[in-house]
Amino acid sequence: MSNRPRPTVRRRKLGGELRRLREAAGVSLEQAAERIGGEKSKISRQETGRQGVRKLELEALFELYSVTDERLKTALTTLSRESRRKNWWAPYSDLVGEEFQEHLSVESEAARIQLFQPLLVPGIFQTREYAEVLIREAEQDTDNERIESLVTIRTERQKLLHEKKPQVLCLLDEAVLRRAIGGPEIMEKQLQRLLDVSNPPWLTIQVIPFGQGWHAGLDGGFSIYTYPDPMDLDAVNLAYLDGLLYLEEDEPVERYKLAFDQLRGSALPSKQSMELITRAMRDLKKT
Repeated sequence: MSNRPRPTVRRRKLGGELRRLREAAGVSLEQAAERIGGEKSKISRQETGRQGVRKLELEALFELYSVTDERLKTALTTLSRESRRKNWWAPYSDLVGEEFQEHLSVESEAARIQLFQPLLVPGIFQTREYAEVLIREAEQDTDNERIESLVTIRTERQKLLHEKKPQVLCLLDEAVLRRAIGGPEIMEKQLQRLLDVSNPPWLTIQVIPFGQGWHAGLDGGFSIYTYPDPMDLDAVNLAYLDGLLYLEEDEPVERYKLAFDQLRGSALPSKQSMELITRAMRDLKKT
C-alpha cells in the first residue's frame, strides 16, 4: 500500500487504454518513449495516469500503435483534453494540497459512493456552521479569510450531489448524531440536513444504533468509490492524521466492500434511521 497521490480518474482511464494499445501492437516501452522523444519512465507514468499526455504525443502513439479506429482516437483525444481541464476547485489550489485535490477528483468522478463514518458527519453532508467548527479546531492558527475559504470548499463539494447525482449510500454510527459539534443549535441544524438530503434509493442514509454493540466499523471510517467504466478500478479511501490513503488492489478493496455490507446489515432501515435522527434532534432541545 502507498500513500502517494492517486492519479485522476481520466488520466488512469487514458493511461490504461494506451497501455492496452501498446501491448496489442507489440511495442516496447523503449520504442514508445523514442517515438515521443522521452524516457521510458515517461511512458510508464503516462500509462499509470501519473502524467498527462499531450495531443502531439497522443497522435505519435496512435501512429506507432497502428490505431485506425477514428471513434477510439477521438474518444482518447477528448479524454486527454479533459484530463487537463481545470476543475471547480482550481481557484482554491493554493489552499488545498495536491493530495486533497486528487481526493476531490476521485469523489467528483464516482458513479457510486459508499461512506461509513463512526464519529463525524461526512463533508458532503455538512452544514456550513458544522464545517466551520471542525475547520476552526483543525486550523487554530489560521486567519478568518482562510477559514472562510476552506469552509466554502467543503460546501462547494456538495454540488456534486445535485449536479452529477452519484448513487450515495452513507452509514453513520449513532455517535455521529449524539456528538453535539458546535453546540445544540448547530447540531440540530446539521441533523435536519441529514433528514433533508436522504432520498432513497439514490441517496440513502442509515444509522447503526448504539444497541447494536460491536460492528465491523469500530476500527474507523472509510469510503468506497465506484466508476461507470469497467476499465476503472474501484478505490477505498482511508483518512489518517497526516493525510489520505487509497487502496486499489482487488483483495483489500473486496475486504472493505464486505465490511461495508456487514455494516449495512447492522444498520437500521432508512425509515427507522430517519426516526432515530429525529429523536436525536428532540433530545438536543432538552439540553
